[in-house]
Amino acid sequence: MRSFGTTIFAEMSALAARTGSINLGQGFPDTDGPPAMLERAIEAIRAGVNQYPPGPGLPELRQAVADHRMRHYGLAYDPDGEVLVTVGATEAIAASVLALCEPGEEVIAFEPYYDSYAASVALAGARLVAVTLRPEGGRFTFDPAELRAAVSPRTRAVLVNSPHNPTGTVFTRQELEQIAAVCRDHGLVAITDEVYEHLVFDGVEHIPLATLPGMRERTVMISSAGKTFSVTGWKTGWICAPAPLVRAVQTVKQFLTFTAGGPWQLAVAHALRHELAWVAALRESLESKRDRLMEGLTAAGFGVLKPLGTYFVQTDIRPLGHADGMEFTRSLPELAGVVAIPTQVFYDHPERGRHFVRFAFCKKDEVIDEAVTRLKRLSTR
Repeated sequence: MRSFGTTIFAEMSALAARTGSINLGQGFPDTDGPPAMLERAIEAIRAGVNQYPPGPGLPELRQAVADHRMRHYGLAYDPDGEVLVTVGATEAIAASVLALCEPGEEVIAFEPYYDSYAASVALAGARLVAVTLRPEGGRFTFDPAELRAAVSPRTRAVLVNSPHNPTGTVFTRQELEQIAAVCRDHGLVAITDEVYEHLVFDGVEHIPLATLPGMRERTVMISSAGKTFSVTGWKTGWICAPAPLVRAVQTVKQFLTFTAGGPWQLAVAHALRHELAWVAALRESLESKRDRLMEGLTAAGFGVLKPLGTYFVQTDIRPLGHADGMEFTRSLPELAGVVAIPTQVFYDHPERGRHFVRFAFCKKDEVIDEAVTRLKRLSTR
């Protein structure tokens, strides 16, 4: 792990704190989730739900997750063998990769990718093989031929993140069918990171890969409460998969964290059953915030790519006369009093993303407006 060092999120958040800059880097909201959900957690703490829950997770949450999968996607999972509660999606990804990939095997992921993917693959002694997402028609997509060429006799799994962080793209059914065909043809496992499943915009549909023919039996489906209910600090996630895959992941997970916090589990079970109207309102609010930030970034001189999901807007800094995102973001607090994330750190091939910078819009309107006012200084320099 020596090559990984400190995450870019820790570096940039520390930079924001040190300089007093507005932090549009790390993807966390600055408002709380549904009040009734928060009260459920408080009630659980006061009721004494403060000791180890069962390793697979509390039955109430596992049942709520299974019911949610069926209600939204028509996917049937047995809560007593095909659902596992984890300490957020990050642990779910790590435990899945460690459980299912042997040293020397390969895992395909789409770059730019969330930085924990490469670390999880390295911990497993496996090798990450990147397929690059490139802008085309105003959104990021991949070349199906490149995906097929990435498969080798050592390939074990494909990591699929949609809605996609950091590009904001949402894979279409056609794109997902291409991924599914590769998995079926080569006997690969799919590990799907779907934490932004409810945060899609402009009427776009999120389609789980597991709903495609022949994919439920080979997919580890991962999501969490953090983004859906604006409680990123609760670190409450889950996987849904066939029982043999869940058993494998739980075998690893029990030696990582053993279990996840009980009060949060009960509160999230309530939210999955009763707070999706709140989530719909959140989605509308985020779509408005996205448009607000995009308008401001465009006025400031950035090239802006429109995201169809997640918390993030991807920008091109070349129209501002800059070419290196890392250099640009490290100087941005001094230039404009704002912190962002250089997208190149999410690539195996950094040169392909060197000119992209990611901004988060999951903030209060007044925070976005102040950030935009500061960023407009860039166009007058």
